[in-house]
Amino acid sequence: MSLPALTFSHDQAEAWDSIAETLRGSGIDLDDHLLMPPAGDPASSVMAVVGKAGSGKTLLLAELFKALRDAGVDVVSGDWEGRRRKDRRTLAILAPTNKAASVLRNRGVPATTIHRILYTPVYDPEFEKVAEWLAGQGDRPEIEGLTDVALDRAWASYQANTSVPAALAAAGLRGSDFITGWKRREEPLDIGLVDESSMLDAKQFEDLTEIFPTLLLFGDPAQLPPVKGEGGAMVFDSLPDNRKLVLNRIHRQDADNPILDLAHALGDPALEFHQFEQMIADAAARDERVVMAQRVESDLMARSPCLVWRNATRIKLIHAFRAAFGAPEDELLEGEPLICDGIELPMKHRKKRLDLEARGLIKGAQVIYLGPGRKPGFSRLHVMGAEDPQVSAASIVKIEHEGDEEPFIPFAARMGATFLHGAAVTIHKAQGSQWDTVQVFAPDIQIASRMGRMEAGTQLWKRLAYVAITRAETQLRWVVRNRLARPSGTLGTEDLRVDPVPLELERDAE
Repeated sequence: MSLPALTFSHDQAEAWDSIAETLRGSGIDLDDHLLMPPAGDPASSVMAVVGKAGSGKTLLLAELFKALRDAGVDVVSGDWEGRRRKDRRTLAILAPTNKAASVLRNRGVPATTIHRILYTPVYDPEFEKVAEWLAGQGDRPEIEGLTDVALDRAWASYQANTSVPAALAAAGLRGSDFITGWKRREEPLDIGLVDESSMLDAKQFEDLTEIFPTLLLFGDPAQLPPVKGEGGAMVFDSLPDNRKLVLNRIHRQDADNPILDLAHALGDPALEFHQFEQMIADAAARDERVVMAQRVESDLMARSPCLVWRNATRIKLIHAFRAAFGAPEDELLEGEPLICDGIELPMKHRKKRLDLEARGLIKGAQVIYLGPGRKPGFSRLHVMGAEDPQVSAASIVKIEHEGDEEPFIPFAARMGATFLHGAAVTIHKAQGSQWDTVQVFAPDIQIASRMGRMEAGTQLWKRLAYVAITRAETQLRWVVRNRLARPSGTLGTEDLRVDPVPLELERDAE
């Protein structure tokens, strides 16, 4: 048994041994730090590590990353890969959304989105020389227009964050200067570690198995299944039992976490909604990390959306939020939260679509409005969780109304990224995200309990409650009344790192 220095639980140790055996079959020996050509059948080998919140999935993933890195496996970020070597073995750590990837990055794991691995940037040959030098694959280059001081800044940036685009930006370059386009990945990688795999749909799973001969999925079977899932199933449900490693021990309960206690109480099939709400009240009476709130806090909604089940509730809360901050009907205030609802571009603009998506503007991305761009219909945005969060893009913003009434569009480009308001979001869309403090609108979950609906063999209200409360890192606010607190101040962007926004998308988007 080859284990890291920290102490694993019994089920984590068993999972580690099973994964290590699979990796040996792919030519990577974690015991002796040996890298060899893959042995046997090159067909995709898929294994899943499943467990509820707090069972240690992320800890196991992080330790696997460290062990693979120490064994000499190269971590591929999606920013730049360099020249392939015959003896090179590769690893990518993936999540379905930028927000989910940022949760891992905050814990020291260099995660990226699935999209950034499926599509890779094409570098201008001159600036590729700079990338090779930064990555230790070439000599210090001489590039017309780049001074020694600029190259030194690029080098210092790369040493700090190992990001080629960030290093080139530190040298004074824009993305359009060194990235000429995007292409679908042609060469496979070796190993993929996929967090939040309960969010994957069948098409994403198929794409990943084409790229990675060895694919390890980390997922929570108690979450809501993907909207496109068949019969409420998750992609790892179809794996044979010997390819599913189950973690049971709740590691984070060592810190006596009342939020996780509540989440795991939902596994009791006999639990009724009123009993669960009493458990929340009892937890709130003894621990400040749980609050029985009488109203929704509008201040929190600016960065941490209120989680709801019904769209009607979401729309009402959004309008109440905007009214509380005095937002005019015909424009957005700087600091308002938005949710990307997709990219509306014809096929002939495929490159622009890939560029926007690579910058983090994928469906479900959370962004903060920073103000209008230099051209009508453009927005300056901060993409939450993205490694390079500042972007300016052609935008179509929709403020929805109740019922069948058409949404109000305060401004719009002819085509570009589409956005809905993000002060409140459905629990389905919140999957994969985490916030320090989470507000859950309990009346919606109570309605779900009264309806008696089932989701993949479990009462729907329990799945909704489980996903909602496990989004909270520090505090859970269980909102029991349909009220909104007045804000303590005005909306702003002072809490965000507001660097100069690249304007290349504004120049060429039309």
